[in-house]
Amino acid sequence: MKLLEGKTAIITGGSRGIGKGIAEIFAKNGANIAFTYSSSVESALALEQELNQLGIKAKGYQSNAADFNEAQTFVDAVLAEFGNVDILINNAGITKDNLLMRMSEEDFDKVIDVNLKSVFNMTKAIQRSFLKQRSGSIINMSSVVGVKGNAGQTNYAASKAGVIGFSKSVALELGSRNIRCNVIAPGFIETEMTAKLNEEVVKGWADSIPLKRGGTTDDVANACLFLASDLSGYITGQVLNVCGGMLT
Repeated sequence: MKLLEGKTAIITGGSRGIGKGIAEIFAKNGANIAFTYSSSVESALALEQELNQLGIKAKGYQSNAADFNEAQTFVDAVLAEFGNVDILINNAGITKDNLLMRMSEEDFDKVIDVNLKSVFNMTKAIQRSFLKQRSGSIINMSSVVGVKGNAGQTNYAASKAGVIGFSKSVALELGSRNIRCNVIAPGFIETEMTAKLNEEVVKGWADSIPLKRGGTTDDVANACLFLASDLSGYITGQVLNVCGGMLT
């Protein structure tokens, strides 16, 4: 049995990394996929094609979730195209790391906008539809850094901690309407971004993780699959750390 048969999922930042991993596993489990991308048109088209070959409906939209009006326009377009939405994955995110002493106001604001305000924008945009159908699963991507902090990432940590507080509040507000909201906090996940790092640095990180390896995009996507499906029907307002034991 496919866990998401006949359901439709929105995934922001879906064309690469964790977002792409989620899109692939959701599609294999029967979900139709609407995903956003910012600039990588080629990889977005390639993913759209790959997903459609799995026998589901998939479409990529060039849209900036950090812009309130664009988020609303995007959700309206998805509802018009797909008919309904059952799952929202707020995955779009960026980093602009620096020590606080050297961090510019612009770098702080940009990270908050993309990582945190986008979650507000997208949740607000889909809320009416979820309320009308009296169901919906919202999964927001935080980070272990949002739970424990990290030197050189005050902006990123603040945005990801904000995602947790926002999600817990949404869970309390919308629970009576059968709308669930949970958080996934990935640890060190190996993606295109981490592939550019020095091999020694990556090995050092892996050695400090109890499971002795970095996570894969599938590790995160499988946790998302559980929270998106009816298997987690009685779970809301929770933070699931997918980090190999970094946080215990």
